[in-house]
Amino acid sequence: MRIGIVGYSGRKFNEDLAKQLIKVGCLSCIQEHDDGHGIVIVSGLTDLGIPALAYRIAKEEGWKTAGVACEKYKENPCFDVDEKKIVGDDWGDESEAFIGDIDCLVRVGGGDQSFAECEIAEDNNLPVYEYDLPEMQ
Repeated sequence: MRIGIVGYSGRKFNEDLAKQLIKVGCLSCIQEHDDGHGIVIVSGLTDLGIPALAYRIAKEEGWKTAGVACEKYKENPCFDVDEKKIVGDDWGDESEAFIGDIDCLVRVGGGDQSFAECEIAEDNNLPVYEYDLPEMQ
């Protein structure tokens, strides 16, 4: 089962609450949709914000990791994922490929791209678990 994780990358947020929500979302996906083929956490490749937390949780749990991003990923620190897919030049170019690569989507906080990817996932009849996360100043 491939679980997509989206959310804040460059904004401050409560990391403890975010970790809890990521875990709740992943467990919901697993309990309701697990295909028995192992868990892969798929996010935006960067080692920032929600993707960074999701990748660290995956490693703690012994799950595999994958990143789907555009060429701009090189401008940021990246997590050393097990598999990587680069699509397009600008942020958002990879959204369709990202959604096509997952079985379930978890959103924790997030901005325009996160919400757009939730819509794409719903249009593709994927299970979507959304959790709002208050932004910190």
